[in-house]
Amino acid sequence: MLARQDTLLQEIYAVVKQTGEYQLSYFRSLPLGTGDTKNGTEMVSQIDVESEQQLHEGLTALLPGSTFYGEETIKERNGTYTWVVDPLDGTANYLSGYDQWSISVALLSGEAVEAAGVYRPFSGEWFCAAKGKGAFYQGKKLPKHSSFSLSSSLVATGFPYRSVYSAGAFFPCAEEILYACRGIRRGGSAALDLCFLAAGFLQGFWEIDLQPYDTAAGVLMMQETGCEFTDFFGAPYKIFSSTSLVAGLPGVHKQMQDITARHYSPIKS
Repeated sequence: MLARQDTLLQEIYAVVKQTGEYQLSYFRSLPLGTGDTKNGTEMVSQIDVESEQQLHEGLTALLPGSTFYGEETIKERNGTYTWVVDPLDGTANYLSGYDQWSISVALLSGEAVEAAGVYRPFSGEWFCAAKGKGAFYQGKKLPKHSSFSLSSSLVATGFPYRSVYSAGAFFPCAEEILYACRGIRRGGSAALDLCFLAAGFLQGFWEIDLQPYDTAAGVLMMQETGCEFTDFFGAPYKIFSSTSLVAGLPGVHKQMQDITARHYSPIKS
């Protein structure tokens, strides 16, 4: 465990806040339609690339010898510590002027997340966590969650745009969950969704084909607040190898996991 966790979170915040200011300087000022597609339906822009370069430079300087695994340009994992970073989670939202986007940073030792921060530049919201020290929202420590019910829950998800093969499972699953909970939201930034879950603003979440930089920070946020999470079939969620994630407050997770397992079992690899 890092000895300087508390000061490191402050240093991470300073780095991401600077990049967030850069992103805000272009937000809602770019021509509609800016950006390029990658992998079919995912969007990327020069803002993503420049943001990742800024974060790479700033974060690796905080921990000499650390490596960097980002979404856009650099994917290295050969050091003792690795920064797993989404420089702009919610690019399509950002390019359309919709304010649901974030910067997600996690520091990993192997596959264990030691420190994490997710920053929402538009609102200035800052979520962070240190392994064994708790999770925090706007500087205030978040409590551990107790048992909750799916019927009283607001749930988030993401559409299966990376995996058309799973659409036949997604829509019936969403229909069942919709009528078992209070409502479903699709925000467009999984990193924020998982932080909202850890903070209790949401009570459940499920999505398929998420990437390590989508979930790494959220994993620590959930661990430190007592949220439960697995893959759709109940196996432990692994940041670099799991292809599905279902999460929730205690009680909610199990109810949702039973539903996802039933609907997605025909396409389980």
